[in-house]
Amino acid sequence: MTSANVALRAAIHQALSTDGGLAAVLGGARIYDAPPRGALFPYVTLGEARLTDASSDGGTTQEHLLTLHAWSRQGGHKEAHDIAGALLQALDDAPLTPDGHRLVNLRFAVADIRRETDGRTYHAVVRFRAVTEPET
Repeated sequence: MTSANVALRAAIHQALSTDGGLAAVLGGARIYDAPPRGALFPYVTLGEARLTDASSDGGTTQEHLLTLHAWSRQGGHKEAHDIAGALLQALDDAPLTPDGHRLVNLRFAVADIRRETDGRTYHAVVRFRAVTEPET
């Protein structure tokens, strides 16, 4: 991955870790790249990323497709939906400043919420699309 992707993920992690609405739903700043052993539910993990060259003029514009995962064991879909909504509120069109790059836009793309095969864990998969350019 490029430095734009690393910088954008760091900015997203920072924004989520300091978002009061998300912290209220999660019961704290439970945002992980990889959850620690025994992590308390609910929590959010930064997931997969896809990076595409979006340059049309020979520049270095990049499109990022970012996936966040929300994990809940509260019983039922409600908490997973609430977390997905808090992620949308925190990030959709957020004015993030990834180090060394300019965020052109950050938009919600899609969310899927489902019960996992263990029968007690609910999983929200929330995807965002972002476009970055290097700072000049």
